[in-house]
Amino acid sequence: MRTTTTDTTTGRLPVPGATLYYELRGTGPMLLISQSGEGDAGRSTDLTDHLMSDYTVLSYDRRGLSRSTLDDPTRGASMAEHADDVHRLLAALTDEPVLMLGCSLGASIGFHLAVDHPGQISTLIAHEPVTPRLLPADQRAHHEQELAHIQQIHRRDGLPATLKMVAQVLGIDPANPDAEPGLTPQPMTPQRVRNFDYFLQHDFTAVIDDTLDVAALTTTPTRIVPALGRTTPRTVFDNKCAFALADLLGTDLHHFPGGHNGNTTHPKAYATALRNALSAV
Repeated sequence: MRTTTTDTTTGRLPVPGATLYYELRGTGPMLLISQSGEGDAGRSTDLTDHLMSDYTVLSYDRRGLSRSTLDDPTRGASMAEHADDVHRLLAALTDEPVLMLGCSLGASIGFHLAVDHPGQISTLIAHEPVTPRLLPADQRAHHEQELAHIQQIHRRDGLPATLKMVAQVLGIDPANPDAEPGLTPQPMTPQRVRNFDYFLQHDFTAVIDDTLDVAALTTTPTRIVPALGRTTPRTVFDNKCAFALADLLGTDLHHFPGGHNGNTTHPKAYATALRNALSAV
């Protein structure tokens, strides 16, 4: 079912175990944005504003977040299931390979799409993927334990006690928000709290239990472009994953404005960097 209002087409697509909400804006080649963390389609609004003159931008609420409802609200999804959701969404909307921007968890989902559904994504811009399997065994184990520890704190003490830990692990400094002016407000609404809870409870598990065949990333027909934020600390694991991906693929890293969430804090400059990265390949 689709609805069009002004410049936005919205729709819902039933998939196994859930119903996905999605939005389409703009004209041109289709560009899928798969958001990070608890981000739903709305978190892409400002970035889409700067892209829709050149691309048909597809954004969606990952299952369990906001308007994408679950048949069983207590059940999470694996990374492969998240990728299957996107596979079905794309298959319902287009017969052509699409471009993809995957941010953080969205990049990790993009890896599974590239491996499990070859040819559906022509180019994947993978911005700071949260994929510990890219790292050497000792680093992988350390960072998986970090995520598991945050889950334990969240289950015991709730979201307020957890947010600072999440920011530290991902290299985000909420006390020093470097951002472009005029951004759409993103207050911590009750819905965002629910999204954070689902993300921490279920999607952290998906990252820890990921089964991605990392070696298969070198043979997929999808062009994978490693990217990272200029201000993300080099010591955090999402940044390490970006460097490890570049080493694996034998390619250069693309540096984007801002940090781990540069797509939301610097949407205008980020859109320019994204165009440049897509043009380069």
